[in-house]
Amino acid sequence: MLKFAPLINNLLNMTRITVAKGDGIGPEIMDATLDIILTAGAKIEIEEIEVGEKVYLSGNTSGIAPEAWNTIRRNKVFLKAPITTPQGGGYKSLNVTTRKFLGLYSNVRPCKSLHPYVSTKHQVMDLVIIRENEEDLYAGIEHQQTDEVVQCLKLISRPGCEKIIRYAFEYAKQQNRKKVTCFTKDNIMKQTDGLFHKVFEEIAQEYPDIENEHWIIDIGAAKMADTPEAFDVIVMPNLYGDVLSDVAAQITGSVGLAGSANIGEECSMFEAIHGSAPRRAGQNLANPSGLLQGAIMMLNHIGQTAIAEKVQNAWLKTLEDGIHTYDIFKEGISKQKVGTREFARAVIANLGEKPTVLKAVSYSNNAALNLPKYKRKPAAKKVLEGVDVFVHWNGSNPDELAGKLHEIEFKDINLTMITNRGIKVWPEGFKETFCTDHWRCRFKSRVGVEINKTDIITLLQNAVDKNIDVIKTENLYNFDGKAAYSLGQGQ
Repeated sequence: MLKFAPLINNLLNMTRITVAKGDGIGPEIMDATLDIILTAGAKIEIEEIEVGEKVYLSGNTSGIAPEAWNTIRRNKVFLKAPITTPQGGGYKSLNVTTRKFLGLYSNVRPCKSLHPYVSTKHQVMDLVIIRENEEDLYAGIEHQQTDEVVQCLKLISRPGCEKIIRYAFEYAKQQNRKKVTCFTKDNIMKQTDGLFHKVFEEIAQEYPDIENEHWIIDIGAAKMADTPEAFDVIVMPNLYGDVLSDVAAQITGSVGLAGSANIGEECSMFEAIHGSAPRRAGQNLANPSGLLQGAIMMLNHIGQTAIAEKVQNAWLKTLEDGIHTYDIFKEGISKQKVGTREFARAVIANLGEKPTVLKAVSYSNNAALNLPKYKRKPAAKKVLEGVDVFVHWNGSNPDELAGKLHEIEFKDINLTMITNRGIKVWPEGFKETFCTDHWRCRFKSRVGVEINKTDIITLLQNAVDKNIDVIKTENLYNFDGKAAYSLGQGQ
């Protein structure tokens, strides 16, 4: 019985993971990736599922079957190759769906220069972008409201901000990084991006040993593209993070070399950041490096740091040897152009080796981060002091619309402002302002007088009686004595 003990212990140390080979080049790069990490000694047990194009086209608009969800949720760790989302037909991105269903709030994308072996204008670039993964405009809540105007709701929550920002500081602390930078556009979006910036300032105070700074997204993005060495860890809301993490990956040398981790409180998903590239499928051309980088992050996450370190150093040594796939091959730098399978074999041959020019890695401190659960703050004092009534009206003279709206006023609830696409057009608007058929009409009580929801119902009934086409409303609240809604531009 004793002679079987090492085998039993080895099996007990295995981590069961879910694998999806995806579409396009996905199966090829997944096979290469698994071949490398298994040869390196990864203690994983693979349970494969099918997701993506075939599932979509079978009539499942989510791209994933219920039994596949059960497998992912049971195993907690998901290694996924790129998938193809069919165009049209109302198909939703499975990447976004997976991140949100499983609570994978943190997207982590390291972007490091591989100069001189991969062409880049930024030879010392080494930054990590940590992107909020669940909310912002990616809530995907959109409506057509008038003939001329559609809307998309930008949702930013305090729990979402706190979790991602704390993750960024904890990641920086674990990785011995010196600075965390926040990117927002809170000079314009004072409520949503303003909340993200405010929470950043609050949490930064808990980490006095880590430098912190805030940049407006436009100039921050320009600075990152021009002088990326000025940054270390960058944390930002979902949409900005999606765009800039691809920019950062590309300016290091290639989007095709980058992987990402999607981390939640219970589950995690690891992937390449590039797409399924169907035009390259089945040709033994694709570079498996992006998915391999995702798999290395997975190995660190599940505690197999020695294997992760071995694979990463072998990969760096292979790049240093000039063994490159077509996408990064460059005369004078590269020495051998290889296909997907040949690249994987070269990495395997280098297992146990370390690079001599590129910096070898050590992952001794790369365990999964354990962050505290979000604790809800005490409720604020919430006062209803008005309502924005959005109206579909085909006229062009705001004074004429104001005249109609004055007819539905009652008690102390009066029209105070009309905007069009956020710009104040009444009172005292400019005739040069172009107006669509979508009007925000603000009704407020006089100062210090609280209204109730029955008053709003009465206001809306008055609008119906006057044949005013109300398409939506937004209540105007005051939280703890502070107005919690935006002014009109120009107000």
